[in-house]
Amino acid sequence: MKTLNLLFKTDNTVSTFLLRVLLGGVFFPHGAQKVLGWFGGYGFNGTMGFFTGALHIPAFFAFLAIAAEFAGAIGLVLGLFTRVAAFGIGVTMAVAVVMAHWQNGFFMNWNGNQKGEGFEYHLLVIGLALFLVIRGGGKWALDSLVARNTAAESEAPANAGLA
Repeated sequence: MKTLNLLFKTDNTVSTFLLRVLLGGVFFPHGAQKVLGWFGGYGFNGTMGFFTGALHIPAFFAFLAIAAEFAGAIGLVLGLFTRVAAFGIGVTMAVAVVMAHWQNGFFMNWNGNQKGEGFEYHLLVIGLALFLVIRGGGKWALDSLVARNTAAESEAPANAGLA
């Protein structure tokens, strides 16, 4: 129970809540592109085909990346499994930097002068994700309810129901 409590405990600040909802809100459209085909995306099959075929990512890791962006975004908005969701998104962005964006330099491709996008956006996402892994989901996170319940269960006497 202690491990679960560490996973779900969170601070109770509005600033953490705002960062959590912002990151989840930014990532939801990206995940919806990959899973549902919304916002001009190719849906799950198309994205899996691109990741495994063109990028040569093993299917298991391609699935994890897609899940991190879609389910992770929903988890962040709700504040449920915040640390897991933020970790998944942060790792996905770190891999994207190494595999696709590092060679394009730091800056985004605002004027279309580069071959692709740089990695400044990814660093911001990694920073936000790391913050949420450390602090948790903040105020109004469903994680706090889980943490409260696991803490109450671990504090209950071992023989309380044996009367």
